[in-house]
Amino acid sequence: MKTREWNAGTLMELSGSYWETCALHAAVKLDVFTAIGKNSLTAGDLAQKIRADKRALGMLLNALSAMKLLAKAGKTYTAGKEALEFLSRDSDRYIGFMIQHHRDLMPAWARLDEAVAKGAPLRERASFEDAERREHFLMGMFNIAINLAPKIVPDIDLSGRKRLLDFGGGPGTYAIQFCLHNPGLKASIYDLPTSRPFAEKTVARFGVSDRVDFIGGNYLEDSVPDGFDAAWLSQILHSENPDGCRKIIRKAAGAVESGGTVMIHEFILDDAMDGPLHPALFSLNMLLGTDAGQAYSGEQIAGMMESEGIRDIRRLELPGAHNSGVIQGTVS
Repeated sequence: MKTREWNAGTLMELSGSYWETCALHAAVKLDVFTAIGKNSLTAGDLAQKIRADKRALGMLLNALSAMKLLAKAGKTYTAGKEALEFLSRDSDRYIGFMIQHHRDLMPAWARLDEAVAKGAPLRERASFEDAERREHFLMGMFNIAINLAPKIVPDIDLSGRKRLLDFGGGPGTYAIQFCLHNPGLKASIYDLPTSRPFAEKTVARFGVSDRVDFIGGNYLEDSVPDGFDAAWLSQILHSENPDGCRKIIRKAAGAVESGGTVMIHEFILDDAMDGPLHPALFSLNMLLGTDAGQAYSGEQIAGMMESEGIRDIRRLELPGAHNSGVIQGTVS
């Protein structure tokens, strides 16, 4: 990995890089790319379509053109190939929900110094926010998982497994992909009741409603059904302190029969906790939004699994996004 060279110029560039971020956030929030579609529109035409101010929108469109997300010819703007693929709601590869979730996080990030000084979060957890932000969060998780799951699921051996518990599964993206890749498998998504509409809609979209069901509950407070032979915990431990993580792992292991497998998917820090970059920054995101959450190292996750009676623990060699990884073990 190339070492960063810090000087006045690169530091100033980093400091002001949020300008581009905010331009992207505004464009997605206003649904600029969906509105343009495959057409070429003037700022005035688009302003009428999305109910924006013509002059101000023209400034945004010029900035997006400078960012190469749009192409400008005369007075008209056309969306680039990548913009249509990832930023238009008409595309199956739309990632706008995750971008809007990032936008929802920005007010707290702007006050990171306060959180560090106080050692306390500045925002409510997404599970308890308003419906729009809850949608951004859940479908943002779907945006990430729908791109990653098809890459890693085929390399995870669940042959012979019959029932999978997708613990804290949100919209159920991984439960769906595991079932699509393993014809004999059925899965249950366990998450807060508020996640049910999103999960059922997503499950139906992939045609596996007869094989994937939803169980409503709070994995920290409520009981969890048993009888599973595999459990998948994707990106839920980082919201809790070590005691909370062990409690979650204990419940997941308790739902899995002896000899079954538990798989934990997280952004994983090196054992020294000083990298890679994304998990290290993600820890700060957890500081802003949770009482004691953080990113954990592979050594820490394996230790928590071992303390709950899970053996034969190993990290799978899988392609992960932003240094995510999967640690797997067997229930005693």
